Amino acid sequence: MRYDGGHKYDAFINRRLADLFEFKPFCPEVAIGLGTPRPPIRLVNTADGVRVRGVQDPAQDVTRQLSDYGRQIADRLDDICGYLFKSRSPSCGMERVKTWHETGVPGRSDGIGAYAQAIMQACPNLPVEEEGRLNDPDLRDNFIECVFTWYRWQQLKQRGLDPARLVDFHSRQKLSVMAHNQAAYRRLGQLVANAGRRGFDQRIRQYEDELMSAMRRLASRKSHTNALQHLQGYFSRKLSAGDRAEMSQLIEDYRTGLVHLSVPLTLIRDHLRHHPNDWALQQTYLEPYPRELQA
Repeated sequence: MRYDGGHKYDAFINRRLADLFEFKPFCPEVAIGLGTPRPPIRLVNTADGVRVRGVQDPAQDVTRQLSDYGRQIADRLDDICGYLFKSRSPSCGMERVKTWHETGVPGRSDGIGAYAQAIMQACPNLPVEEEGRLNDPDLRDNFIECVFTWYRWQQLKQRGLDPARLVDFHSRQKLSVMAHNQAAYRRLGQLVANAGRRGFDQRIRQYEDELMSAMRRLASRKSHTNALQHLQGYFSRKLSAGDRAEMSQLIEDYRTGLVHLSVPLTLIRDHLRHHPNDWALQQTYLEPYPRELQA
């Protein structure tokens, strides 16, 4: 609910995402007692840092209340796999929020909402995004992939982690990580290779940090092409010369921007049905999240 009693209804969130996810709404302004409707607030640059103050009443300062509430909510997010914030909000904007000088002169759009900042600091690996940025197909796909990666990781932790289960998880996640960050792919491989040594709990924390940091990075066409070619190599020898040429051409068409990533992936999935390869078939890269969201 906006400060003026209105709303910002988003069809993709309330229709497409709502079909697959259970939402838990939080309104920090209402939670700290500001009510609806309410006088507007904004981010103000002061000698004491960025503060959240009233527009009509500059003496009103709700920075601490919003931050405290964010930390309280962060402690209750164990079963949450992603968080969508409201863009440009002085409480919930995760980036590029408008700031103001104490004189009332507009400042730069480089602020972070106080509530969102508290959530992100307390839960640095939790996938987060703003609703407005979901209009960008690449950002939307990346966020949803991160959400399902985090979900699978949380499910594994609940079942209980040991070196063998970590190896199995990483084996399934390899190509996805490769597509996002090849340097992280190598570092994660080293962590997993040493998982059976002393300090397993510390390695688990390092693995989680490295994994989610890698997945947050947008995969480029170049890195996706590398992952596709790597995947192709696991079964291409079983194909006819014509089928190999067709697959290589589609991967090249993707690299040059002629087709969507789903086109070579669909062909690869089809070939794997006829020429199965256990390692390739277990890759989350083939279907990182439900197909209902891939269109």
